[in-house]
Amino acid sequence: MRPGNVMKGIEDVESDIMSLVNDKQEVTYNELKDYASSLEIDNDTLKRALTELVKASALASRSSGGIPTYYMLQEPQHIKRIFVIEDDQNINKLMTIALGSGYDVTQLYDGREAMEKIKFQKPDLVVLDLMLPGMDGLQICESIKKDQALRETTVIIVSAMDATTNRFKGIKYGADYYIKKPFDPDELRSLVTIFLKKKGKKFDPLIDLPNEDRISDSIEKSVKEADSDYEIGRLRVEGLASFASKFGNEAGITILRLASQLLQEKVKAREMEGTFVGFLNGDDFVIAGSKRNVDRIVESIKSEFQAVLPFIYQSEGYKPIEKGIEDIYAVQNPTLALGYAEIKRDTLMARRAEVIKEKRKEEIGSYTYDELRRMLGSENLDITITRDTNGVKLSVGKRAEKEE
Repeated sequence: MRPGNVMKGIEDVESDIMSLVNDKQEVTYNELKDYASSLEIDNDTLKRALTELVKASALASRSSGGIPTYYMLQEPQHIKRIFVIEDDQNINKLMTIALGSGYDVTQLYDGREAMEKIKFQKPDLVVLDLMLPGMDGLQICESIKKDQALRETTVIIVSAMDATTNRFKGIKYGADYYIKKPFDPDELRSLVTIFLKKKGKKFDPLIDLPNEDRISDSIEKSVKEADSDYEIGRLRVEGLASFASKFGNEAGITILRLASQLLQEKVKAREMEGTFVGFLNGDDFVIAGSKRNVDRIVESIKSEFQAVLPFIYQSEGYKPIEKGIEDIYAVQNPTLALGYAEIKRDTLMARRAEVIKEKRKEEIGSYTYDELRRMLGSENLDITITRDTNGVKLSVGKRAEKEE
């Protein structure tokens, strides 16, 4: 601390943090560290202040694509109603405890009874098991999202059932998130809090992956990192444009949500610390971290995605047994796959050099999505994702060439 400066009290530090997070709505821990450093706040004080703010329900934190991120909360105008639907009484109780206080929570154990109460009471959020007596969780999820009066209800599936197929089915039927059992109570609490109390735009786990600022940071690190162990690359959903053209834009969004949640699950593992994923608002994602971790993630997600493909095709009415007949008439069936391309450091440096020719010196290190795509080799988009007040929208088609 510089001479003449007075050490800030914890309340002043909390006020500084709230000022920053309120301005941006969501801030990563590294951004908070940099901000604290500029105010000569040490790391221990920062951590203490963040802990107190989370306890006070002023902020909530979660791992966003592998990056610890803090979200600004606001108290809702009415007490939010949550249904916990789980037939195992002990697990139901654990889920209810995990939610914390401040909600109107109803515990339910039978699927059919739960659906009747959902129609009548219209909860804000449902925590849902899949294996239920009376009516299974997937049927409940589908019924909620098909009902105009209920479709805004947030659905979080928490299940021990085979995630390979059920995660896809849950997302297809409109589930907002899928958590595998055994679940982390802190993860469940954070998700529920952010879904229900986040200030600003509605929380969406697809769009709320690390944004252009965090991807920009990873590019700068890759360019400057002398250690050859650091890797950055693109994971692309190949064939997504054709798939969405044939089966509809909502089907395309489902595939992106599936890939997103698979990636987020993998980078939050403790051994993946320092690895992150971001979304380029098209048909591809960014993965950055140690070469070993990136390779493990790519290998694992490709395997899982390949395993779920038969169920994806089947859900759209395509039966592989008919393929031979269709081929006779030269009908082209869209196929999906995950493709990964490492961006070599020399290539990235050359592309970055072209981009920064057009930027002012103070802008270097902060890039738009268009600039990021140029650097990562993802310029000609077949898929573009936009977001408005009605949610995520997917568009198919090449973007118009920019006029010189």
